[in-house]
Amino acid sequence: MAADSRIETYRGVVYPWQMDHMDHMNVQFYTARFDEATWHFFAALGMTPDYLKQHRRGMAAVEQRTLYRRELHAGDLIRITSELLEMKPKTLRFIHRMYDTTSGEEVASTELVGVHIDTVARNSVPFDEDIVRRQDGLAAARTTPR
Repeated sequence: MAADSRIETYRGVVYPWQMDHMDHMNVQFYTARFDEATWHFFAALGMTPDYLKQHRRGMAAVEQRTLYRRELHAGDLIRITSELLEMKPKTLRFIHRMYDTTSGEEVASTELVGVHIDTVARNSVPFDEDIVRRQDGLAAARTTPR
């Protein structure tokens, strides 16, 4: 059995002010939570805010697909796990899964493709070797027996 390579990247609560006219969490807040999880995920790969600033690097989302499985309501506790699906020289493909913490049920997921960019030249650039090595560590976790 392969080890679980998902890492927890977010925990929070759904607030009443995040409800829409149908009395469930508005899609903009799912997206915001997934975005916050993305930055924690990038940091786990070595792309911390300091790294990005010092190396004049960034990540640009070029594709996103979100699936909504169940509505969330005010007071629901949520958590997000993130998993690297694929790393190419200049791109990452990863998935976030959002869960109702109380029931453990997956309520939404989003799969993204991000491009590593030079923020000055405004073009795509390969990932640094230390980031590739960290990704290799996550890949090893997927194949190491428990």
